[in-house]
Order: sequence, then structure tokens, then C-alpha cells
Amino acid sequence: MSLVSSLKHSIFVRIYAGLLIVCLCVALFAQLLMDTINKERVQSYRENMAMGAFHLVSEGISHQNSEEEREYWLSDASSLFGTTFKVLPIDEVDFSASELRRFKNDNTVVRYFNQPVYADVYYRLPDNKSVLTARISQVTEQQVRAIAVFLLDDLSYHMTLSDKRARLAELEKKFSFPLAFKAVNTLELDSDQLSRLRRDEVVISLQDTNSSTSNSAIRVVVPSEINDMAILIGPIPLFNWFPLNLIISMILISMFLISLGVYALIFPLERKLQLIQVGVNEVSQGNLDIQVQVIGQDEIARLSATFNAMTSHIKRLIESQRELTRAVSHELRTPVARIRFAVDMLADTDDEDSRFMQRDYIDEDIESLNGLIDEILTYAKLEEGSPKLDLEPVNLRELLEQIERETNALGKPIKIVTSLPNAKVTAVADRRYLHRVIQNLAGNALRYAETTIIISAGVKKGNAFVSVEDDGHGIPEADREKVFIPFSRLDDSRTRASGGYGLGLSIVSRIAFWFNGSMKVDESRELGGARFVMTWPIKPLTQILAADELTQEKSERDFDTKLSD
Repeated sequence: MSLVSSLKHSIFVRIYAGLLIVCLCVALFAQLLMDTINKERVQSYRENMAMGAFHLVSEGISHQNSEEEREYWLSDASSLFGTTFKVLPIDEVDFSASELRRFKNDNTVVRYFNQPVYADVYYRLPDNKSVLTARISQVTEQQVRAIAVFLLDDLSYHMTLSDKRARLAELEKKFSFPLAFKAVNTLELDSDQLSRLRRDEVVISLQDTNSSTSNSAIRVVVPSEINDMAILIGPIPLFNWFPLNLIISMILISMFLISLGVYALIFPLERKLQLIQVGVNEVSQGNLDIQVQVIGQDEIARLSATFNAMTSHIKRLIESQRELTRAVSHELRTPVARIRFAVDMLADTDDEDSRFMQRDYIDEDIESLNGLIDEILTYAKLEEGSPKLDLEPVNLRELLEQIERETNALGKPIKIVTSLPNAKVTAVADRRYLHRVIQNLAGNALRYAETTIIISAGVKKGNAFVSVEDDGHGIPEADREKVFIPFSRLDDSRTRASGGYGLGLSIVSRIAFWFNGSMKVDESRELGGARFVMTWPIKPLTQILAADELTQEKSERDFDTKLSD
């Protein structure tokens, strides 16, 4: 079965495939969302990291008294920082509205480029007419040391420790990490770091962490003019692409989206099951006319079709049971009344011959009752559900020869003609029920034939068939469907006087159905009377589900098509 066919006919395959697609889509969405969030995070990180350094450079420029001094100081800052600082009129650069808003909030603007990798950093100067800019290819230790020098230069304009602390607190607002004066002995420096600090060198150390809630960071210790005191910059957190809170957020978002996808997949199934539940509730309340309409070809749709077939069959069984009850009560009245009359006659007569005659009448009526009960039991067994069929290869020639002997043994003045198939022709069937079919058809033909009946069987185009024809008056086309209705009798020659109980052909019709075959009545071309034909597959599949009227109609249409071939 192809994938498309599996998706069409199996709701569970659709759910599994849908879950896979939902998970893939959610994974792609989560990846895209995380990339977008990280782009914003890293952009914000770059801008926050750059703002403090560029603010210090801006403050250094503002401390210069002349344009020449500013140019000289800016040249020294560029050499120290490892990149060229420039001051440009703000109108010469095409800034977007969002970038201008960042300038109004005293933030930096970072334009990052992938090919080649570099970033242009812009910081608006206090005059609001120009921007400080530099192109940075990578962050190096040189730049970190330069920031420390810029910081010391800015603090040199403040003489006392309290002034320096106040200035440091003011500058800290421009940095995304803390700035503070610390006693050297509280910084937990090793001997080499202490030696470098005494030589007025900037000490840079990495603070690694195994904690899932904190990131690794860089700590910068800057020597100061105050004895036993140093400026601690940081810890400066390194950018973490997958912080715990972001991962948790992505997991929660993914679970929510998967839940929505699963609900979207399950909702149609739930809706279909609710429709079937409504149908079950209606049936439990006695409404057998309910039909569950589930669109599709999957398991639920097939279940609804089976449910509809079941309710139709139950309704038909109930109606058949009522009809059977009425018909049986009617059919029993006549033999019971005759038996009662015969018993009264036995009591009223002393003539021995009359007594024996009444006894014979009673025996005939009892035999009639036995026949009626046998027919009713057979029909009820075939109607109530799937009968147990003992399927086996049946030699059609031998079966027809047996039927011919048994029919001739009845002593009717009717000529029995059998059209025997080849001795090797076989068909898979339940021999007992197939014998009953031909026997009922032959008995029916004997009642209405005038001189001759023809019994035939064979195999054609993968289907087996049995046929019984008579030379009676035939059956009008308008009445041909009625002959298979239980206890039905037609007018004309097929009256109650012809005998029978109206169950023989109904039994034949049900056996044909359980053989997965069909039954048809038409006109005999050879004899001019009625012709009954039953066809079934050579290897029939037994019916498992209860029969429904629609299935029967389809079988009859298939039978019509086969006979016309």
C-alpha cells in the first residue's frame, strides 16, 4: 500500500505522520526563534559592551581644550586601542529610525557584518551633532587594557578617593558590568598577578564556573594611584548562546506548539467519535433510523459505515421478527384448527374407519406443523447473523444427480431434466446449504410447473451457478422481488392452494447472501415459465458482519451485470 493510500485510509498513520511533521516544524520554528533571539541578544551584548569604552573615549575628548589636542588625544587612543577612532558629523551617516532612538537613549549603535567579519560602532558625542566611530574586527586583550588606561585617565581628573569613588559610580551606569575600588588583599590574586599589579600592569583573569545558572566571566584588575587599592572591572560576563532560561523558554514554547499540533490532529478523530457516540445514544433510546455521517475512508469512517449497517440490519431483523411472528401465528391457525376439528370428530364418532381417517388427518397436520417449524428455524438461523459454513469443494454433477433422484422419488407427474456439468467441475460451498438451495428451488418449481422443470449447474467466469426453470405461468416482472420476502405469496397461479409457507425462496436468498453471491428470478427462455438462478464466487469469502439492505442490493446489481455478460 502506497504512502498516499495509507494516509487516506488510516487515521493512525495520519496521526503518526502528522506528529512527525509537527515535531519537525516545531523544531525548525524553535531553531529559527532561537537564532532570532540570539541575534537580538548578541546585538544588545555588543552594544552594551561597547558603550562603556566609547563613553570613556568621548569623555577623554571632552577633556581636551583645543581641536589640536583632541586630534592628538584621539590618535593616541586609536594607537592604544588598536583601531582608528573617528569623529563624524551625524548627518553624514545614514542612520535608521531605530538607531536614532538608541542615540536618544544614550546608547551605542553597532552594525555587524559577516563577510568579512567586522563591526562599525557609533557613539553620539555630547554636542549631539557628531558621532564617535571605530571599526572593530575582533575583541582583543589590547582593547581591554586600553579601556583600563582610559578609565585611569578619566579618574586622574579627580583627586580624592571619595571623588574617585563617586566618579566610578557615575561611570558604572554606562557599563554593563560593575566598577569598584577594592583592597588588593581581598582580590584573591596569586603571586604572579600581585607582582604584575605592583609593576602597574593590568591583570586579566578568567573566572570559569560549573554552575548552570551563571556564565564564565573576565575579571580585570587595574592598579590605582592609591596604595593597596585597585580598581576591579567586572566580572564581565561572556556571551552565552544557550542560557538556561532561554532553553527552558524554548522547551515550554515547543511543548505548547506540539500540544496545539496534537490537538489539531486529534480533534477530527474526537469529532468523529462524538458523532458515533451520538448515534450509539440514539440507538440505545430505540431510534434505529439514525445514520452516522462520517466523511472519509479511514478507520472511523469504516466504523461509522459498519455502525450504520448494523443499525439497518437490527432494524430489519426487528421488522422481520415482527413479520415472522404475525405470519407464524397466522400459519399455525389452519393446521391447529384442523387438528382440533379432527379431535372433535374422533370424540363424536364410533366408526372405526372414520377414526383412522381422522387420525391420518391429524398426522398430516402434525407433519405440516413440523415442516413449518423446520422452515422457520432455518430462516431464523440464516437471518440472525453469520451462520457457521463448512466450506469444501463440492462436485456439482454429483449434487445435481442426487437432487434428480430425490425429486423423482416424490412421484410427481413432472419431467425432471438435468443439465449436468463436467464430472470434474467443482465449486467451494457448504454442501448442506447448497443442497437446500437446489432442493427448495426444485420443490418450488414442482408446485408451479405443468409438465417439465430443468435443473442445471456449472462454472462461468470465476462464478459458480445453479439454475432451476419451469414451464408454469411465470412471475410478472413487477412481482419478482416480492417472491424472496418471507411468507409472501403472489396472486395468479402461485396462490396459497399451491402449498408451501412462503419461506423457501427467502431461505434460498439468505443462503446466497452468506455465500457472498446473489439470487435472481427471470423468465425461462426455453420453457417460458420462471427461472431462478443463484450465482456465487467459486471460492467465496464468508460474511463476518451482519447483512444490511444496501449490501444485498449491491449483490443483486452485481448479479444482474454478470448474467448480462
